[in-house]
Amino acid sequence: MNLSTRQLRAFLHLAEQRSFTRAAALTHLSQPAFSALIRSLEDELGARLFDRTTRSVELTAEGRAFEAAARRVLREADEALADVQELAARQRGRVSLAVLPALAAGWLPHVLARFHAQWPGIQFDVADVLSEDCIERVRSGRADLALAATRADTPELRTELFCTDGFHLVCRRDHPLATQATVKLADLAGHPMIQLARSSSVRQYVEAAVHPLQLNTMMELDQLSTVAGMVRAGLGVSVVPALTLFHFEHAELVTRPLPGRGLRRQIFLVRRRDRGLSVAAQAMYEHVMAWRPEVPVRHPAAQQRARRISTRSKRPAPATR
Repeated sequence: MNLSTRQLRAFLHLAEQRSFTRAAALTHLSQPAFSALIRSLEDELGARLFDRTTRSVELTAEGRAFEAAARRVLREADEALADVQELAARQRGRVSLAVLPALAAGWLPHVLARFHAQWPGIQFDVADVLSEDCIERVRSGRADLALAATRADTPELRTELFCTDGFHLVCRRDHPLATQATVKLADLAGHPMIQLARSSSVRQYVEAAVHPLQLNTMMELDQLSTVAGMVRAGLGVSVVPALTLFHFEHAELVTRPLPGRGLRRQIFLVRRRDRGLSVAAQAMYEHVMAWRPEVPVRHPAAQQRARRISTRSKRPAPATR
């Protein structure tokens, strides 16, 4: 048996319209051609599907039984076709992302590498910019998706929570705060601070959390790698999000988690509310949501274990006999 979707659609149009004239018009065929198509279906099935009179067209018992099966077959065919078309569309396209610099440097590269391995035909643009610029790029249409530290629910923008991020003290290993198992915000008072610029979301979170405590800001910088260099030089200490700790992985530095109300940064995914995503952008959205970052937890005891393991691995192996 070799039924076509064209035959099935013609059958369903006639079952619904009960008129050869109206059903033929829906299938864009002349009435003789439409009648021939229905006859070929009945011949293929070996059953009469319609009772025809000069005034009416009605389904036979066989026709009523066949109707449900025809609808199911066409629905499954349409779904399969849509899946193939979407798959084909994801073989090409372009996606623009605006991402906070820390996420762009630490978390994003591996995520994009996985995406590129799965969808090599989709190209992507990445802007590593601060939160306000991230949001503005989505608003202006220069970015499909943004990861920002500012909630931006507006009539034109849709925001959803992406992940949360704690804060850590970073200091030299020989700094007095490095000897404390637990560090509180009040312990920072009086120590010179190396801070990010006031325009950064990190600085805004830190200042809101310590208020009314005044920190002794020694210098303000734009880049976390520069902050790390200044802390290594002993010019001060810093407070940074957990997702940025890869900048501070150095033998001369230690990190301590900072508990405290308000010391949890939220990262939001922002996209346009008033327009849908392209197939390529939807694929990227699903991918980044599936690979959301796991915030690293650096407890003093874990750091000490890591140092002991590192020290043991550097010891020369005993001579064999």
